[in-house]
Amino acid sequence: MTKWLSLSIIIIYFVSSCKKENEVVGTYMPSPIAPTTPADSAVSKTFLALGDSYTIGQSVAESDRFAVQAVRLLTADNIKFAAPEIIAQTGWTTANLLSTLQFAAPLKPQYDIVTLLIGVNNQYQRRTQQEYADQFLILLSKSVMYAGNNKDRVIVLSIPDYSVTPFASGSDKALIAKEIDSFNVINKTIATKAGVHYLDITGSSRQAAANASLIATDGLHPSGLQYKLWADSLIPIIKAALK
Repeated sequence: MTKWLSLSIIIIYFVSSCKKENEVVGTYMPSPIAPTTPADSAVSKTFLALGDSYTIGQSVAESDRFAVQAVRLLTADNIKFAAPEIIAQTGWTTANLLSTLQFAAPLKPQYDIVTLLIGVNNQYQRRTQQEYADQFLILLSKSVMYAGNNKDRVIVLSIPDYSVTPFASGSDKALIAKEIDSFNVINKTIATKAGVHYLDITGSSRQAAANASLIATDGLHPSGLQYKLWADSLIPIIKAALK
Protein backbone atom coordinates (compact mmCIF):
# COMPACT_ATOMS: atom_id res chain seq x y z
CA MET A 1 0.00 0.00 0.00
CA THR A 2 1.20 3.52 -0.64
CA LYS A 3 0.01 6.79 0.78
CA TRP A 4 0.32 9.97 -1.19
CA LEU A 5 0.70 13.42 0.30
CA SER A 6 0.10 16.09 -2.36
CA LEU A 7 1.45 19.50 -1.43
CA SER A 8 1.47 22.60 -3.60
CA ILE A 9 4.91 22.00 -4.99
CA ILE A 10 6.62 18.92 -3.61
CA ILE A 11 4.98 15.53 -3.74
CA ILE A 12 6.35 13.08 -1.26
CA TYR A 13 5.23 9.50 -1.46
CA PHE A 14 5.24 7.02 1.39
CA VAL A 15 5.72 3.33 0.86
CA SER A 16 4.63 1.86 4.16
CA SER A 17 5.50 -1.65 3.09
CA CYS A 18 9.22 -0.88 2.70
CA LYS A 19 11.02 -2.72 5.49
CA LYS A 20 14.36 -1.72 6.84
CA GLU A 21 16.11 -4.90 5.82
CA ASN A 22 15.14 -4.25 2.20
CA GLU A 23 16.18 -0.61 2.08
CA VAL A 24 19.55 0.96 1.61
CA VAL A 25 18.19 3.98 3.39
CA GLY A 26 16.18 2.69 6.36
CA THR A 27 12.72 3.92 7.28
CA TYR A 28 11.73 7.52 6.69
CA MET A 29 8.53 9.36 7.59
CA PRO A 30 8.88 12.96 6.42
CA SER A 31 6.92 15.76 8.05
CA PRO A 32 4.58 17.89 5.92
CA ILE A 33 6.49 20.59 4.09
CA ALA A 34 5.09 24.09 3.76
CA PRO A 35 4.49 25.20 0.15
CA THR A 36 7.43 27.15 -1.25
CA THR A 37 5.95 28.35 -4.53
CA PRO A 38 7.19 31.78 -5.56
CA ALA A 39 4.41 34.33 -5.88
CA ASP A 40 5.09 34.61 -9.64
CA SER A 41 5.50 30.86 -10.22
CA ALA A 42 3.12 31.07 -13.17
CA VAL A 43 5.94 32.66 -15.18
CA SER A 44 8.72 30.60 -13.62
CA LYS A 45 10.25 27.52 -15.20
CA THR A 46 9.41 24.13 -13.75
CA PHE A 47 11.56 21.26 -12.48
CA LEU A 48 10.46 17.66 -11.86
CA ALA A 49 12.82 15.36 -9.95
CA LEU A 50 12.11 11.61 -9.94
CA GLY A 51 13.93 9.06 -7.82
CA ASP A 52 14.55 7.61 -4.38
CA SER A 53 16.26 8.74 -1.15
CA TYR A 54 19.00 10.52 -3.08
CA THR A 55 16.37 12.73 -4.69
CA ILE A 56 14.17 13.33 -1.65
CA GLY A 57 17.32 14.09 0.34
CA GLN A 58 17.18 11.61 3.18
CA SER A 59 18.82 12.99 6.36
CA VAL A 60 19.35 16.53 5.05
CA ALA A 61 17.21 19.66 5.18
CA GLU A 62 14.80 20.36 2.34
CA SER A 63 16.99 23.28 1.29
CA ASP A 64 19.94 20.89 0.78
CA ARG A 65 18.26 18.57 -1.73
CA PHE A 66 20.13 18.66 -5.03
CA ALA A 67 17.09 19.77 -7.04
CA VAL A 68 16.35 22.56 -4.57
CA GLN A 69 19.97 23.72 -4.62
CA ALA A 70 20.00 23.65 -8.43
CA VAL A 71 16.86 25.78 -8.61
CA ARG A 72 18.34 28.22 -6.10
CA LEU A 73 21.52 28.57 -8.17
CA LEU A 74 19.57 29.06 -11.39
CA THR A 75 17.28 31.65 -9.84
CA ALA A 76 20.30 33.53 -8.50
CA ASP A 77 21.57 33.60 -12.10
CA ASN A 78 18.32 35.24 -13.24
CA ILE A 79 16.80 32.03 -14.61
CA LYS A 80 13.56 31.98 -12.66
CA PHE A 81 12.36 28.57 -11.46
CA ALA A 82 9.48 27.61 -9.22
CA ALA A 83 10.36 25.30 -6.35
CA PRO A 84 10.95 21.79 -7.75
CA GLU A 85 8.33 19.08 -7.64
CA ILE A 86 9.87 15.95 -6.20
CA ILE A 87 8.44 12.46 -6.58
CA ALA A 88 10.73 10.21 -4.60
CA GLN A 89 10.87 8.14 -1.45
CA THR A 90 13.42 6.39 0.68
CA GLY A 91 13.80 2.73 -0.27
CA TRP A 92 12.18 2.99 -3.69
CA THR A 93 13.23 0.72 -6.53
CA THR A 94 12.35 1.30 -10.17
CA ALA A 95 9.23 -0.80 -9.55
CA ASN A 96 8.08 1.47 -6.70
CA LEU A 97 8.57 4.65 -8.73
CA LEU A 98 6.93 3.16 -11.79
CA SER A 99 3.93 1.94 -9.78
CA THR A 100 3.46 5.36 -8.22
CA LEU A 101 3.58 7.14 -11.56
CA GLN A 102 1.01 4.75 -12.99
CA PHE A 103 -1.51 5.70 -10.31
CA ALA A 104 -0.64 9.34 -9.67
CA ALA A 105 0.65 11.64 -12.37
CA PRO A 106 2.79 14.69 -11.57
CA LEU A 107 1.02 17.98 -10.88
CA LYS A 108 1.76 19.50 -14.28
CA PRO A 109 1.41 17.99 -17.77
CA GLN A 110 4.82 19.32 -18.82
CA TYR A 111 8.06 20.47 -17.17
CA ASP A 112 11.02 22.50 -18.36
CA ILE A 113 13.53 20.15 -16.71
CA VAL A 114 13.13 16.52 -15.59
CA THR A 115 15.76 14.52 -13.71
CA LEU A 116 15.77 10.77 -13.09
CA LEU A 117 17.97 9.09 -10.48
CA ILE A 118 16.94 5.55 -9.48
CA GLY A 119 18.50 2.14 -8.99
CA VAL A 120 20.47 1.88 -5.75
CA ASN A 121 17.71 -0.10 -4.07
CA ASN A 122 17.45 -2.43 -7.05
CA GLN A 123 21.07 -3.31 -6.40
CA TYR A 124 20.64 -3.49 -2.62
CA GLN A 125 17.51 -5.64 -2.79
CA ARG A 126 19.18 -8.01 -5.24
CA ARG A 127 16.74 -7.23 -8.02
CA THR A 128 17.83 -8.48 -11.43
CA GLN A 129 19.60 -6.24 -13.90
CA GLN A 130 17.13 -7.28 -16.59
CA GLU A 131 14.23 -6.07 -14.46
CA TYR A 132 16.09 -2.83 -13.85
CA ALA A 133 16.74 -2.32 -17.55
CA ASP A 134 13.11 -2.99 -18.49
CA GLN A 135 11.68 -0.69 -15.83
CA PHE A 136 14.26 2.04 -16.26
CA LEU A 137 13.45 2.20 -19.96
CA ILE A 138 9.78 2.81 -19.14
CA LEU A 139 10.65 5.41 -16.50
CA LEU A 140 12.89 7.25 -18.93
CA SER A 141 10.15 7.23 -21.57
CA LYS A 142 7.80 8.78 -19.00
CA SER A 143 10.44 11.35 -18.11
CA VAL A 144 10.71 12.41 -21.75
CA MET A 145 6.93 12.67 -21.91
CA TYR A 146 6.89 14.85 -18.76
CA ALA A 147 9.43 17.11 -20.49
CA GLY A 148 7.03 17.67 -23.38
CA ASN A 149 8.84 15.05 -25.48
CA ASN A 150 11.91 17.28 -25.50
CA LYS A 151 14.81 14.89 -24.86
CA ASP A 152 17.19 17.78 -24.31
CA ARG A 153 15.27 18.71 -21.15
CA VAL A 154 15.78 15.30 -19.49
CA ILE A 155 18.81 14.47 -17.34
CA VAL A 156 19.63 11.00 -16.00
CA LEU A 157 21.94 10.94 -13.00
CA SER A 158 24.08 7.87 -12.31
CA ILE A 159 23.68 5.85 -9.11
CA PRO A 160 26.01 6.96 -6.28
CA ASP A 161 28.30 4.41 -4.67
CA TYR A 162 27.41 3.82 -1.01
CA SER A 163 30.27 1.34 -0.54
CA VAL A 164 32.43 4.28 0.62
CA THR A 165 30.11 5.10 3.54
CA PRO A 166 30.21 3.84 7.14
CA PHE A 167 26.93 2.03 6.40
CA ALA A 168 28.85 -0.44 4.24
CA SER A 169 31.33 -1.35 6.97
CA GLY A 170 31.48 -5.12 7.26
CA SER A 171 30.08 -5.57 3.74
CA ASP A 172 31.93 -6.55 0.60
CA LYS A 173 32.69 -3.01 -0.55
CA ALA A 174 34.40 -4.11 -3.75
CA LEU A 175 31.34 -6.12 -4.74
CA ILE A 176 28.98 -3.24 -3.99
CA ALA A 177 31.07 -0.88 -6.12
CA LYS A 178 31.22 -3.41 -8.95
CA GLU A 179 27.46 -3.94 -8.91
CA ILE A 180 26.77 -0.20 -8.79
CA ASP A 181 28.98 0.17 -11.85
CA SER A 182 27.04 -2.61 -13.61
CA PHE A 183 23.70 -0.91 -12.96
CA ASN A 184 25.17 2.37 -14.16
CA VAL A 185 26.24 0.75 -17.42
CA ILE A 186 22.57 -0.11 -17.94
CA ASN A 187 21.15 3.34 -17.20
CA LYS A 188 23.86 5.10 -19.20
CA THR A 189 23.34 2.83 -22.21
CA ILE A 190 19.59 3.45 -22.15
CA ALA A 191 20.01 7.19 -21.62
CA THR A 192 22.55 7.51 -24.42
CA LYS A 193 20.39 5.54 -26.84
CA ALA A 194 17.38 7.70 -25.93
CA GLY A 195 19.34 10.87 -26.61
CA VAL A 196 18.93 12.45 -23.17
CA HIS A 197 21.63 14.00 -20.98
CA TYR A 198 23.62 11.78 -18.63
CA LEU A 199 25.40 13.12 -15.55
CA ASP A 200 27.92 10.84 -13.83
CA ILE A 201 27.82 11.62 -10.10
CA THR A 202 29.24 8.24 -9.05
CA GLY A 203 32.79 9.54 -9.15
CA SER A 204 32.00 12.48 -6.88
CA SER A 205 30.13 10.19 -4.49
CA ARG A 206 33.29 8.10 -4.13
CA GLN A 207 35.19 11.15 -2.90
CA ALA A 208 33.39 10.53 0.40
CA ALA A 209 35.86 7.71 1.06
CA ALA A 210 38.41 10.40 1.95
CA ASN A 211 36.06 13.24 2.87
CA ALA A 212 33.56 12.55 5.64
CA SER A 213 31.93 15.96 5.12
CA LEU A 214 30.31 14.56 1.99
CA ILE A 215 28.28 12.08 4.08
CA ALA A 216 25.16 12.94 6.08
CA THR A 217 24.94 12.30 9.81
CA ASP A 218 23.18 8.95 9.20
CA GLY A 219 26.46 7.52 7.86
CA LEU A 220 24.93 6.57 4.52
CA HIS A 221 23.38 9.36 2.51
CA PRO A 222 25.03 12.38 0.90
CA SER A 223 25.41 15.56 2.90
CA GLY A 224 24.23 18.93 1.66
CA LEU A 225 27.79 19.58 0.52
CA GLN A 226 27.78 16.53 -1.74
CA TYR A 227 24.36 17.48 -3.09
CA LYS A 228 25.81 20.89 -3.95
CA LEU A 229 28.46 19.18 -6.09
CA TRP A 230 25.65 17.49 -8.01
CA ALA A 231 23.70 20.73 -8.32
CA ASP A 232 26.78 22.57 -9.58
CA SER A 233 27.23 19.90 -12.26
CA LEU A 234 23.60 20.15 -13.31
CA ILE A 235 23.64 23.91 -13.88
CA PRO A 236 25.55 24.04 -17.21
CA ILE A 237 23.47 21.16 -18.57
CA ILE A 238 20.22 22.87 -17.63
CA LYS A 239 21.32 26.23 -19.00
CA ALA A 240 22.27 24.68 -22.33
CA ALA A 241 19.00 22.77 -22.50
CA LEU A 242 16.93 25.91 -21.92
CA LYS A 243 18.48 27.85 -24.79
